[in-house]
Amino acid sequence: MKKLYIGNLPWSVNDAKLRELFGKYGSIATAVVILDRQTGRSRGFGFVEIEDDSQAQQAISEMNGADIEGRKLVVNEARPKEETSNRYPN
Repeated sequence: MKKLYIGNLPWSVNDAKLRELFGKYGSIATAVVILDRQTGRSRGFGFVEIEDDSQAQQAISEMNGADIEGRKLVVNEARPKEETSNRYPN
């Protein structure tokens, strides 16, 4: 399973639309648009987990730079989440 980072999303894209956009590449485990905690609006990026690694690579190659509602998507393999405890040392 591969986790993909999807950036430069139009504000209108929600979890269901993200799943729909990437569903043609294979079985989607999760599709989540990251929301601002205070406003509840999209932050313009999200993550998709695709079950099969080769299908994930196909999604990256075909969707990176794709035009969705006038915005060019940025699609690549997600980096591991940083430890937040090290971000602000005492």
